[in-house]
Amino acid sequence: MRIIAKKALRDFWELHPDCEQALKSWFKAVSAANWESFNDVQEMFGRASAVGSDRIVFRIRGNQYRLIVRVNYAFSIIYIKFVGTHAEYDKVDAETFDHY
Repeated sequence: MRIIAKKALRDFWELHPDCEQALKSWFKAVSAANWESFNDVQEMFGRASAVGSDRIVFRIRGNQYRLIVRVNYAFSIIYIKFVGTHAEYDKVDAETFDHY
């Protein structure tokens, strides 16, 4: 999968260094994946949640952080839409939020 944009993850882990390794691990695993549907995502990340028709929420570092992405399965592209603390996540609408 092609992930757009790693810079959002990097900017976040610079502010929250405790999640750097978790975000790097997520990035590496997802970059090597070839997802065709949400079922493929669930096989890799069993606690991931589908939101709407094309968004996924990932729990990062024991659910201290959340990552929202939009997935285009046909083109194997993932767009980072939000990365934040659990408290910040609670203030956004995962189906429509588009920070990056």
